[in-house]
Formats: sequence, structure tokens, C-alpha cells
Amino acid sequence: MTSPAGPPPTGGGSGEQKRLKLLAVTACPTGIAHTYMAAEKLSQAAESRGIGMKVETQGSIGAENVLDDNDVSTADGIIVAADKDVDLSRFVGKRVLTVGVAEGIHHPEQLIERVRSAPVHQPGGASAPAAGAGGGKERSVGYKALMNGVSYMIPFVVVGGLLIAISLSLGGHTDPSGGLVIPKDSFWMDVNNIGVIGFTLMVPILSGYIAYAIGDRPALVPGMIGGWIANTGSLYDSKAGAGFIGAIVTGFLAGYLVLWIKKVKVPKFVQPIMPIIVIPIVATTALGLFFIYVIGKPISWVFEHLTDWLSGMTGTSAVLLGAILGLMIAFDMGGPVNKTAFLFGAGLIATGNQTVMGMCAAAIPVMPLGQGLATLIRKRLYTEQERETGLAALFMGCFGISEGAIPFAAARPAQVIPANMLGGAVAGAIAGVAGVEDAVPHGGPIVAVLGAVSGVPMFFVAVVIGTVVTALTTVALVDLSERKRRGEAVLGVPTAGPEPVLVAAGAAVTPGAGAVVAEKVVREPVAASVATAEVLSGYLTARTVKVELDAADKEAAVREMAGLLARSGEVADVDELVATALRREAQGTTGLGEGIAVPHAKTDAVSAPVVGFARSAEGIEWGSLDGTRARLVFMIAVPEAAAGDEHLRILALLSRKLMDAGFRERLMAAPDERAVLDVLGEIQ
Repeated sequence: MTSPAGPPPTGGGSGEQKRLKLLAVTACPTGIAHTYMAAEKLSQAAESRGIGMKVETQGSIGAENVLDDNDVSTADGIIVAADKDVDLSRFVGKRVLTVGVAEGIHHPEQLIERVRSAPVHQPGGASAPAAGAGGGKERSVGYKALMNGVSYMIPFVVVGGLLIAISLSLGGHTDPSGGLVIPKDSFWMDVNNIGVIGFTLMVPILSGYIAYAIGDRPALVPGMIGGWIANTGSLYDSKAGAGFIGAIVTGFLAGYLVLWIKKVKVPKFVQPIMPIIVIPIVATTALGLFFIYVIGKPISWVFEHLTDWLSGMTGTSAVLLGAILGLMIAFDMGGPVNKTAFLFGAGLIATGNQTVMGMCAAAIPVMPLGQGLATLIRKRLYTEQERETGLAALFMGCFGISEGAIPFAAARPAQVIPANMLGGAVAGAIAGVAGVEDAVPHGGPIVAVLGAVSGVPMFFVAVVIGTVVTALTTVALVDLSERKRRGEAVLGVPTAGPEPVLVAAGAAVTPGAGAVVAEKVVREPVAASVATAEVLSGYLTARTVKVELDAADKEAAVREMAGLLARSGEVADVDELVATALRREAQGTTGLGEGIAVPHAKTDAVSAPVVGFARSAEGIEWGSLDGTRARLVFMIAVPEAAAGDEHLRILALLSRKLMDAGFRERLMAAPDERAVLDVLGEIQ
């Protein structure tokens, strides 16, 4: 947006300030409102100083008010207030100041002063570094890079895994010498090959986009090629490649290697070709050779000796051997440790020993089945994308495709890998005790259904128990991690104020139609004279306004606000609305600072967009950027299918208006619902 020029400032230097023209870019990865709040604050600060400013906002709705070449060419400086990567290549030769989005909200005046002495952006310079997410505990650059890689990898895992599973189930049959076999030159073999391509690409994609998040575009090629090398054991004399763990290593190595190369001073005539020729070639060659000659050889040596060690254990306790094989199968899901155990079991089939493969076969499906089950047990701990991936993992697990759990392990290695290993060890040990045998080198329920397993009942007992152990352990560890991250008490449930039962789960809420509504709602009827007042296209009405919240903490406040929205008659399932809003809070606080919180949810628990507003005199701890307690709480809920830009439009309107201190004061001072609605009516 371009702020109108205000009156010229008085005092020395006013002529210089009148000529000053600044640009800004604001962006945040999750809290959409922070993007617009920072834009509004920067515009207000510039206007008060008589400085022209245009702000480009990069929210989930896409880039708005985009800075064009003419804007950049005439600008005296650019402020980038962002918590995600922003491409700075268009600002070469201009003074560029990069900070987190919170700085744009809380210190816009300081940024305007600092940008005038900021360093000039050079060709081939890095993107604006991602700062902490809006509110809550800041995520490290490494964590964000890992999540970037995982988000791009997930579609490859799902597509590849499901195509392989479908081809095996519809076109495969058991073969004593070859496991589950699909006839060559058949239609299902073509489907299988397409799935294999997806699986082959998922590892370099993970590595490439981790590198991209750290070193920008020049790091993409070395990251992807490095990931391919890590996954191709034949390049360094290993029967099994380094898998997704190797890809994580190459991704970080490539990203930071590119950052280091960018710092090398080169002649000006070389600078234009650095990001597209020199850096990719140098980084790719160095990383590839380093992995093949330095990292790859030790990997090969370790897993050769692991195989020898396992061979020496065949006469020991079946429980111990099964547990060790289960641990190895579950550790890296198709990686070198997994393949070492698998190849050991498969190699013994030809000697007549089928019990070792039986232990492996029971452990193989536990990871994807366990992670999929975890997303069903505690939905609030997972994003919508993770829950969809969980359903795909359940399907893949049934067909013995352990890679279905990789997205979860890559995203939360400290929680998921130990849980996988525990469940795998339990499944392997039970199968070992029961003497389960598998005649083909494959695992999962599919081999039992197709008749390749002896001792089928105990095989399924082992799989089910291992799956449940993995799911419950994962849920416990992830929940513990989230509580620590949010600063909540680790032991027990956070203390909450009185929480009336708002609406029965699944009940349609229509005032006066016999719906089960909270007692407090019944005791606070909305006056008929104001019931028809509407704000924000009718999404916020007198029915969804409350002068004073009863809740004392964030979770209780979200529940109370959900009950308030239920008065509209548009909420079909309050419990699901609450769960969705809390999952959103777990991704990053919706506390915006300045005493404001805007919890929001996209869910089919509501049949139409609805907005509620309530105040808290004492304020509620919301993890806000500036540490203030939330006194003005807006809650937005929109249907999943109809979310589109409407959800973001509402957020943008609210966040911009709430930056007006006078508006906030009038909102706090309004004595009743009617007065509150009159103030809210100023939002255009």
C-alpha cells in the first residue's frame, strides 16, 4: 500500500526526509495476520514522518501490492520484515534491511531509521533469512529447512507408495524365490514402475529442498544430486544406500556449503554467473565426491559388519534376535540399517530358515501402521496434511511399505524414530517367540493374506501389538514435546477455569430448536433489539459478541469462543471446531500482540463463515509476540471447502484495523454488545 504524504516534519533534515522513498515486504509462514499488521505499522510510521512507502504483503493468499521494477529503481531502501524466505534478487544495488515480522510490528520507527544505513544488497546474495514464526517459541533455521524438505517430499511418498501397494495387491502373487511378484510386461508392472520412480525421487527431493531453504536456488541442484548419491549405495560399494537419513545429511551439507561459497569474494565480471553456474557446479562436485569417498566408505563398512554380526546371532534367543531385527527394520524405514536386517532375513530363506524373515515381516508394517494410527488417536497433534498422510501410511503399511512412515520420522525424528523402534522390537520379539515363518522376502499383512506366512494368528498378534505400542508411544512423545514447546506443564492437564459444556458433539445448534447449549449461554440471551446487527458481511453479529470472557487460559478461552460461535446456528460440531483451533495454535500462536488474539479454524464443523468477539478484563496469556496478555479476542471459523480467500480477507481486515490504537481503546471501553457492535462497524 502507498501511504499518503503527511505534513513535512519540522526541524533539520526535513528536506531530506521529504525526498525519501522506502519499500517494504512483510511475510509470515503461519500467522497471516502478522503479515498485515507489520504492513500497517510500517505504513503508519512512514506516514507520520512524511516518507513515502509501499508495502508488499506475502501472505497465504499470495503476494499483494507487488513491488514492480519502477518502484525498486526509485527506492532509497527496502525493509524486509519476514519470518520466511523472501527472494532479494530484485533488490540488487539497493540498501536492504532484513528482520523478523515482529520487528515490523513493534519497532517500525527504528526500522525506518536503520534502513538508511543498511548494507547494499549484492548480486548472488542470499534470500532474507527466516526469523521465528509468529509468536511462541522460535523455530531454528535447521528445523524450518527440515520442514521445507518434508513438505515437498510427502506427495512423492504418498503417490509412490500407493501406486506400489495397488500394483502389488491387484497384480502380484507370491513366489518362493522372489517374494511378491508382478508379471513382467503386464499393466500392473507399469503401474509399479511409476510408483518406484516416485519412491526413487522422494529422497533427493527431501535433500534438495532442505538445501534450498538454507542456501536458496543455487543449493537446489547440489542438494538433489547429493540426495540421489546418498540413496544409491552402488556408488560407494554399499548394498543399501543411506536412505532418508543420508538425504537429511546431504541437504544440510549442500545448503551450508552454498552459503559458505557465497561469502567468497570474486571479481565483478564473475558475480552474475555465480548463482547459476559456478556455485551449483562447485558445490555439487565437492559434495558428491565427499559423500562417495569420505562418508560412503564408512557406511559400507559398518553395514557389512552388521550383517556378519547378525549371522553370528542365529543360534541365540529368538526373542533377542527378533527384537534386534525389529529395531533395525524400524530405525530408518528402507534405509541402510533397515535393508541390512531385511537382506539378512531374505538371504536365510534359501537355506531353509524362514523364521528370521518372519521376524522381519512382522516388524516391517509396524511403523506406517503405528504412525497412521497415531494421527487417528490424537488428531489435534497433527496438521490436516499430516492426517491425510497418516491415512496413506495405514494403506501402505498393509502392503509392507515401511517408507510410509518416513514423513513423520523426518518431521519429528526425536519422537517418531524411538517410537517406531520400540514397536518394531516388540513385533519382532513376539514373532520370534511364536516361531512365525515367512517364505518370501516381503512383509506386512499382505504376505499373510496371500499365504506366504505360517503361524498367521500370531503374526497378526505381533503386528497389532507392535502397531499399538508405536502409536501410543508416538502420541505420548509428541504431546510431551508440544507441551514443552508451548511452556505448559508437562505433567497433567493445564489448569483451566470453569468450562461449561458448550454443545453436544455432532449436535446441530439452532437457538430455540432444542439444541444442547451451555447453561451460561442460556442465562445470557441477546436482546432482540440488537440481534440483527451485523459486521464483516454478516459473519459477526450480536449473537456472537460477549462483553466479558469467563476463561482464565487460552484453551478454555478457545472453548468458550467456540460456544459463542455456536449461537450463530452455523456450528455443527463444537468439539471438532475447538480441536481444529487448538491444532492451529500448536503451529504458532495467534496472539498478535497489542493485547489481541485471533484464533481461527478451517473446518467442516461449521456450515458457513462465522466470527465471534469477546473481551477479557484481566487478559489471557496467549504467547503473543510482545508478551502482552490477550484482552481483545476474535475467533474466525470457515468451512474447509469454502475457505478460499474469505478466511484471509477477514484476517487482513481485522489485523489492519486493530493496529489503530484509538479503535482498540473504543472497543475496550464499549459498555455492552450494542456499543461493541457500533465500534466493530468501523471495520470496512
